[in-house]
Amino acid sequence: MTHAITGLWPALATAFTASGAVDTGRTLAQAHRMLAAGSEGITLFGTTGEGPALTVAERQALLEAALADGIRPEQTIVCTTACALGDAVTLGRHAVALGCTRQLYMPAFYFNHPRDAGVVEAVTQMVRGIGSDALRVLLYQFPALSNVGFSHAAIATLADAHPGVVVGIKDSTGDRAHSLGLVKAFPQLGTLVGAEPDVAPVMRAGGAGSVNGLANLAPHLMRRVVSHPAAVSAADQALMQGLLALLSLRPHMPFVSAYKTALAEQTGDDGWLHVRAPLSRLAPDEEEAVRAAYRTLGCDFATL
Repeated sequence: MTHAITGLWPALATAFTASGAVDTGRTLAQAHRMLAAGSEGITLFGTTGEGPALTVAERQALLEAALADGIRPEQTIVCTTACALGDAVTLGRHAVALGCTRQLYMPAFYFNHPRDAGVVEAVTQMVRGIGSDALRVLLYQFPALSNVGFSHAAIATLADAHPGVVVGIKDSTGDRAHSLGLVKAFPQLGTLVGAEPDVAPVMRAGGAGSVNGLANLAPHLMRRVVSHPAAVSAADQALMQGLLALLSLRPHMPFVSAYKTALAEQTGDDGWLHVRAPLSRLAPDEEEAVRAAYRTLGCDFATL
């Protein structure tokens, strides 16, 4: 099955200054690192990228800066998730006007567990509001974060209502059985997995690829996994588990802050420690634990 969106699309971390402003230079340098490692493209403004904490204007400006810096439109997936449906439409229209037709959308996440009818209507209004046959949408499934899920019935309804536009699901449930169920139920849609240990098994069953946060630290590793899902080495499996363990060294660490702490240690650039409120930096003991554990892994930055 040939899917519209395939391969590795790192969920790009967004850098901020000490004052909380978007650090465009650092962010774009990270984007180019992902592409140089062989990623098909980058995913902007997702959860790892703290996208919902950015304003419409900030997201538009950063996308424009990325394109001006040589990143091609077809190398982007733009997450348009927003609390206001009208903002999602505005972001989607802006991206399409720039040629960025691959988009990732999660319905508004401030009501707990909306019914299927509302979820379907939100996606439908978003698609109609953008109003482009070129649009290619991934449904963003992350109920543990958003309290919004796409049931099989809702996915089927949306795929039938918007053929060629709703082209896949980005599954961040972290439930391998759920991901495999999506592949089986919707072979015409591309399932891209967020949970890194599940990428290879789901791809072997027909999954389309991955949008994940670990690629920020290990783009070459995740490139190998996505390129050869049937032959992931024991060393790469162990490395993946070691890196993912950095996120849970202490209870209740915000995973974005943990990723950024590891990225600061990896690059020697503490500018990566800044996050957008309401997230905050790790506590000093947490930060040192992440840094020390990363050093223990003995990773080669150039090839990781």
